[in-house]
Amino acid sequence: MVLLLGSNLGDTEANLNLAIAKIENCLGKIIKTSEMIETKAVEFESTNIFRNIALGLTTTLSPYSFLAMVKTMEKEMGREHDSSAVGGYIDRIIDIDIVTFNNINFESKKLKIPHHKHLCEREFSKALLDSLNIK
Repeated sequence: MVLLLGSNLGDTEANLNLAIAKIENCLGKIIKTSEMIETKAVEFESTNIFRNIALGLTTTLSPYSFLAMVKTMEKEMGREHDSSAVGGYIDRIIDIDIVTFNNINFESKKLKIPHHKHLCEREFSKALLDSLNIK
């Protein structure tokens, strides 16, 4: 499976490194990591620069269990509002998106796999994912 992480508040590199440690401790085994890159905000205006990274990992969790744990992790790290709760994108200390999950196609109100915007629309995402050479 593949995750994409982003942060544009506080010490973005430290935020991502903490998230990566939490993922490895709680969610699965990281098998590949892209480089960290800096990007401008996408689909909303912000003067804060994002730092992003992609991870390839294995997990024994179901997609819903994985998502629940990701949301808990984001809250523990200080993320107050999910994009769906505020009706759009805002600055955030951490964002963890499930891009692919064991080659499944799934869509519900809370979860859509694969994450089409990261796979097909966002250039920075496509570059990070391509560098992993897994999808």
